[in-house]
Amino acid sequence: MAAENGVDLVVAVGGNLAKQLALAAGAAGVPDIALAGDNITATAYLDSILRPDDVVLVKASRGGQLWQIAQALTGQPVTGL
Repeated sequence: MAAENGVDLVVAVGGNLAKQLALAAGAAGVPDIALAGDNITATAYLDSILRPDDVVLVKASRGGQLWQIAQALTGQPVTGL
């Protein structure tokens, strides 16, 4: 679905399941994929490549706590559970 909707980059966060998701996105046609082991690494990577008008969708189960990435990228205090 990401490839069908013109997504330029998928950053998957986590272990083996995240790796499978990233590889599937690439195989489906997403031009760039990345894998980060944790939220801190994903945030640092995104912070280094994002431009002012970029759009970011953060999607995961609550267990992944990916809201922390959204908080960090928007300058909010990062919260846990």
